[in-house]
Amino acid sequence: MPVLELNNISKHFGAIQAVNDISLSIEPGEVIGLMGDNGAGKSTLVKMIAGNFLPSSGSMKMDGKDIVLHQPVEARRHGIEIVHQDLALCNNLTAAANVFLGRELRRGVGPFSVLDYAGMYKRAAELFKELKSETRPRDIIKQMSGGQRQAVAIARTMLAKAKIVLMDEPTAAISVRQVAEVLNHIRQLRDQGLAVVLISHRMPDVFTVADRVIVLRRGRKVADKPIAKSSPEEVTGLITGAIEQV
Repeated sequence: MPVLELNNISKHFGAIQAVNDISLSIEPGEVIGLMGDNGAGKSTLVKMIAGNFLPSSGSMKMDGKDIVLHQPVEARRHGIEIVHQDLALCNNLTAAANVFLGRELRRGVGPFSVLDYAGMYKRAAELFKELKSETRPRDIIKQMSGGQRQAVAIARTMLAKAKIVLMDEPTAAISVRQVAEVLNHIRQLRDQGLAVVLISHRMPDVFTVADRVIVLRRGRKVADKPIAKSSPEEVTGLITGAIEQV
């Protein structure tokens, strides 16, 4: 059963049709590459899945049940997490503090409880180990590489027991070595049974790690096919309009 289904989803802002009649499904343990030029509708589509925008029409299902998401907190309750391009991390805090931000562990009772730093360091270390990341729980975010920061943001979604992780341009503006590290993190999520939607302009990344590619152009879906049956040249043609639809 698909973990997420979109049925004829559309979104308009006044006279502007940002997303037009898109249907798709995502299976557990599947990585979807979502591609398209600027203004193609990728961000709007992802924001509807993440609960930022309510669709103008259409419906969404998770695990076969209809859902309506009015705000991001509702999406998170359903197991939908998003890793933003800017990562939304606190640079002056440790990796563990960022992983547990807003969900801190405490020990004690009522007003006599204190933060359980040892427990948070231990659990954060376990999450980084699952990701095969060199990130350490006590490291300060501002001293980390781009790949390590991504590991912290991804560990936060794992702590929340996500079913779907939406990743917005995770490999933008980082080194080749760090790109390889982030792609490995995505594989780790897939191997744990999570569905991943990778929003990216980087063709090599999508063709390295994705199982399926979905291409949007001018708010419409023009391709949805296994990565093994497509090519960078075909996707480029679909994005630019040289190829109408497949």
